[in-house]
Amino acid sequence: MAAAPTGKCIIVSAPSGAGKTTIVHHLLGRGLGLAFSVSATSRPKRAHEQDGQDYFFITADEFRARIAADAFVEWEEVYPGRFYGTLRSEVERIWRQGGHPIFDVDVVGGLRLKEIFGQAALSIFVSPPTIAALEQRLLLRGTETPETLRTRMDKAAHEITYSGRYDRVLLNDDMDRACQEAYEMVQAFLNP
Repeated sequence: MAAAPTGKCIIVSAPSGAGKTTIVHHLLGRGLGLAFSVSATSRPKRAHEQDGQDYFFITADEFRARIAADAFVEWEEVYPGRFYGTLRSEVERIWRQGGHPIFDVDVVGGLRLKEIFGQAALSIFVSPPTIAALEQRLLLRGTETPETLRTRMDKAAHEITYSGRYDRVLLNDDMDRACQEAYEMVQAFLNP
């Protein structure tokens, strides 16, 4: 990192469809001094997403160029040709503004961020109640083909094995309760 952490960081990770983005949005609205760290991705933008707000959508070639320029705190090729990463400029922007970055990242990226930020970061793994429940949530999204669903389910089963490496595991079997528990975890971490 170009600058030492000047605030604490919150890392929220989960298998796709487990509810991490909903929980992150809830936390952002609770007056905790959090600011969303917008990740970069090479995947196509979904209809409801906005560039620079949900993600910075860039081509795979541009992503590779930024990797070469050391523009990322961490990055990963999550699926073949699909890159995701945390931009240094985003983290530094939030610190300059006196906030605490909150990261909505995949499981491997979350573990990398925890390694980088250490005790300045609280890492939360959002766990679905069961793999079957996760599969149903992904089906309800209506964005998956049978092939992409199988890929996501295989990846989710693997990602769940990493949950013990996170500071906290948050079971999302009821979204309202999971949001409240996440708020309590983050509040206690930021204001010990």
